[in-house]
Amino acid sequence: MPPVGYIQDDLDLKLLILYIMDRAAGPLTFLQLFELALFDAGVDYFSLTQAVDHMVATGQLSKEGDRLAITDKGRRNSQICTSSLPHSVRLHCDENLIQVNEALRRESQVHAEVIPNQDGTAILRLRLEDGADALLALELLAPTPGQAEQWAGSFRQNPSSLYLGITRLLDGQKEAL
Repeated sequence: MPPVGYIQDDLDLKLLILYIMDRAAGPLTFLQLFELALFDAGVDYFSLTQAVDHMVATGQLSKEGDRLAITDKGRRNSQICTSSLPHSVRLHCDENLIQVNEALRRESQVHAEVIPNQDGTAILRLRLEDGADALLALELLAPTPGQAEQWAGSFRQNPSSLYLGITRLLDGQKEAL
């Protein structure tokens, strides 16, 4: 019985990976890549793992920490081979990438760093960017690294709230935060 799905073999899977990675707004975790590729019945965890490992070894993808990124070699290969993927597969990938790319762009614009001090306190550095410039750069002293991590998490969840609160406070509005 023939395989189910559009992805029939290792080459199809690698083309799918390159297509996804070429259109991702930034480096992806393996889990993000897996979720983006899983729409096709021909994709499974083990074959994806083997394909990614091979593509890292051949220089089409790079791996930094837990993130994968497409290299120039991979991008060239993707652009050459894009038409080899069925149009419906490309459309499905593009639809799935919309939310992931939005999250990746947001992640690249919101930065929070906790720096522990020797006295048990911590410095929390917050930065909100619009893509080119910093909208907000703030450094706070937190009583503990745990408190700084909690504040960092809150900032990552809703950075615009802090930004708007500060601007309202500076404008003299009573409902600042």
